[in-house]
This record gives sequence, structure tokens and C-alpha cells, in this order.
Amino acid sequence: MMAIVAGMTALLAYLLDPAINEIFVNRNQTALWAVPAAVVASAIVKSVADYIQSVQMSYVGQRIVADTQLSLFDNFMRADLAWIHDIHSGRLISAFLYDAGLLSDAVSKGVVGLLRDAVSVLMLIGVMYYQNWQLALVASVGFPVAAFVMRRLGRKTRKVSGKAQAETGTLSSLLTERFDGTRLVKAYGREADELATVTASVERRLGHLMRGVRTKAATVPLNDAVGAVAIAAAILYAGLQAQSSEMSFGGFTSFIAAMIMAYQPLRSLSTLNNTWQEGLAAADRVFAMLDVKPKVADAPDAPDIAVARAEIVFEDVHFAYNDGTPALKGVSLTVPAGKTVALVGPSGGGKSTTINLIPRFYDPTGGRILIDGQDIKGVTLASLRRAMALVAQEATLFDDTIASNIAYGRPGAPQSQIEAAARAAAAHDFIMGLPQGYDTVVGESGVKLSGGQRQRICIARAFLRDAPILLLDEATSALDTESERQIQATLRGLMKGRTTLVIAHRLSTIVDADCIHVVEGGRIAESGSHDELIAKGGLYARLYAQAEAE
Repeated sequence: MMAIVAGMTALLAYLLDPAINEIFVNRNQTALWAVPAAVVASAIVKSVADYIQSVQMSYVGQRIVADTQLSLFDNFMRADLAWIHDIHSGRLISAFLYDAGLLSDAVSKGVVGLLRDAVSVLMLIGVMYYQNWQLALVASVGFPVAAFVMRRLGRKTRKVSGKAQAETGTLSSLLTERFDGTRLVKAYGREADELATVTASVERRLGHLMRGVRTKAATVPLNDAVGAVAIAAAILYAGLQAQSSEMSFGGFTSFIAAMIMAYQPLRSLSTLNNTWQEGLAAADRVFAMLDVKPKVADAPDAPDIAVARAEIVFEDVHFAYNDGTPALKGVSLTVPAGKTVALVGPSGGGKSTTINLIPRFYDPTGGRILIDGQDIKGVTLASLRRAMALVAQEATLFDDTIASNIAYGRPGAPQSQIEAAARAAAAHDFIMGLPQGYDTVVGESGVKLSGGQRQRICIARAFLRDAPILLLDEATSALDTESERQIQATLRGLMKGRTTLVIAHRLSTIVDADCIHVVEGGRIAESGSHDELIAKGGLYARLYAQAEAE
């Protein structure tokens, strides 16, 4: 369709020659009807083709946005936690919403420019050379100059656009943090300071955008000036030829029309170059994210894990973060099938790292982890994670119904099972007291519920998951004493018959654990039951005494 648009544009310029020479000079009656009919037919064909290509290219552009956003989201969902933690969510949102749109404009408008405007220019130049090749050579001197201008300004546009996009990511990060921390900002009276911080980012972004605007705004006037000089030179040369009767008026009119019509798509190409450069700058950022491959992935031909007893064994496990900071230094421990093992110790000792290695949020840098004798790096991630349920300190809920949040680990679970899980988590009564019961939407991050209610829903989610391995990462540390006491009762029901690994902040909650490991400095400092560790009088005994004193 774009090729047809270009062809009809050139044909309309060419028809001026027979229109003038045959109708007005030669008084040709046949041409009097044929030429206008040809003009109308050409215009209709051009208009229909232009409509079709416009609709199709709009679809292509929007499809590119959708596909790029889906690819970014898919890559993010599959990415390693270490990479996710290194990139601020604001940058990801900026790439998702802003950069994908720029990339779409570059491709959709770029295709239009290359296939329609570029072909139109070539065909119109062909008309010019057909009418008078000497005159066409004179007029064509402006094209390389225009190309040089486009190239220079395009480089500057790409550089400025890259800075503007980077600042957009920074601004998005700032806004995300400030919106999440509104309560803290107000509590400490920092509204004016935060406004100054965001203002500085907004002004920097505005500066980059305006430099880009000035660069883009200069493109068309400069090319217009070059075009005007070329047209003036062509008129002067044609005028000299016309005085010696070497060129007909119709041929000259057709030539000038083709030349003027050629400069319009050429102007479009000049502005298109700016769009290309902005898209290339966006592509640098988007594809940098898409090219990141997860390090934690399935081994080739990895089988599903077969969990019968659900015994977990750590064999001399080491782990260090990307910056080389060691977190675990040779941890060896066993979580017997159906038993409860607790990890306690000072903050930063490696407890959370230990529990995060089991579902392979990270992979150990040394040693191995076995479940029922199977190295977890040799089985599929999906089957490994299906075998466990996680209840963390942060009660993560989505802005959806209570039923959907409970069934998150088992999509499509029947309502009867959802309610049974809620009853087991001591959540059914308060849920039924809500306006829409299980259909109540909890709000962003469950803001409409109390902390204890949110945690009960997370525990109900774990009940419904019904996995043989249970991971509790300080599941009650954010709750008040009364809520914690109530949650502990439901947790004991959840832990029954499951292999459970618990990280506890309050030591009183794990005194009944089958085994307690004290983790300090990335190593197991002490191990034993609560009574055994108290009798030893070591680190655990001191921590417990401090907790009791508080």
C-alpha cells in the first residue's frame, strides 16, 4: 500500500506535463477528459492505499508496544532475584511504559518513512530526471546537504534522548519510593525536601527534553533552507533554458511540481530520523534488559523432583553475593522429613540467605542442597517450587479479592477448598464479617486489612498450597504480641506433618522446634534442642536471656 501511495504521488506530478502541453498548448480534446480522469483515479487509489497502510502500520506500532511490554514482563518474572534487586522498579516501569512506546514509533513510523516517503522521493526524482536530467542534476545538489544535516542532528538527538530516558527512569524511581513512603515523609515533616528532590529531577529531565526539542526543531528549517536554494537554482537554470526554447512550459511545470513534492517527503524523512534516533536510544535500554539471561535456570533435560519424605540436606554450602560479599561459609545441616528446624541468630548472619537457597531464589556458589537425595540444581524449578510453600514476614497480597489471594498458589481451586484453608488459618470468621466476604477486594498490598488479617490470609494460602515443605521466614515478627499468639496457633496446624524450616525473630516462638541452629557470620555456631542449647550457655542462651528480659 505504501508503494502504491508513492507511485500515485509521482504519477500526479507527471500528469502535469500532459495536462499543460496537451490540453492548453495542443488543444487535445481527448486529453481534456482523459487527464482529469487520470488525476481523479490516481487520487482515489492513493487515498485508499494511504488509509489502509495507515491503519495497518498503527496496528504494527501498537503490536510492537504490546509484544515488547510482554517480553519485558516475562523476562522480569524469570529473572534472578539478585538482578531484580540491583535494578530499581522505577527503571523497569519507565522501560515498560515509556521506552517501549519510543521503540514502537521508531519501527512503525520508520517503516512508513522508508517504504512510502523514501520511495516517493525516488520516484519523484525519477520524474525530474525523465523531464530534464541536466536540470535534475542542478536541483539534486541539495539532497546530500540535507542528508548531512540529518546525520549530524540525528546523532545529537540520540544522545540527548538517551539522557532524557535515563532521567525518566530516575524520576520514576523517585516517585515510586516517595509514594510508598508518604507516611514516613509526613511523619518527619520532609514534604518540602522531597519536593525539592523531585523538582531537581523534573528540571533535569525538562532540560534534556528541551535540548532534544531544539535539535529536532532545527531539522526542518535547515532542510527547507537547503530546498529553497535548490529550487531557486532549478528555476534559474530552467529559465535560461526556456529563453532558448530548450524546455517546454509543461515539462518545466511537471519538473517543478515533482521537485516540490519530493521535498515534502524529504522533510518527513528528516523528522523521521529524529524518531529513529529516539527509538535507538530506547532500544539500547529495552534490549539491555531483554538480553539479561537468568543464571538460575533449569539444567538441560532436567526431570521433575520426586518428593516422598521431603528431607532437606545442606552439604558444605557456600554463598557470596555479586559484589563478592560472603553470606554463607560452609553450612551443613539437615531438616529431617516431617520435622521442624529453626534458624536463629544475630541479623546479617545468613538465616534468610539459607532459606532463599531452597526454592533456588539464588544458587549456592559452593556445596549442594539435596531434597530426598536429589540435588535441587538438577531438577526443574517449577516442580521444585511446587513442593514448597512460603510464608514471609511481608504479608504480600495483591489488589484482588480475598479468595483470589488465598488461591494464588493453586489457581482454579474450588470455593470449598478456599474456605477450608481459611478456616484452618483462623481467617474464615473475619472474612465473613467483611462487606463482600471472600469477594472483598483487599486494596493495594492489602491496605484494607490489619496486619494480623493479612498474615492469616497468607497462611491460608500456604494451607491451600498443601506442599510437603514449609518455609517460614519470620512470619510473625511484624505482628503485635496478641496477633502473634493467635497466628502461632494457626502456624502449628500448618506445620503438622510437614518438613518445616523456620526463621524466628522471637525465640519464644521456636522453643518447641525439633532442632535449632544458631547461625552467626555465615556459619552454624550451635545446634540442638532448646533445652540443650540453654544448658550449653552459649550464644543461644544469651540471645534467649535477652529476649526474656525484654
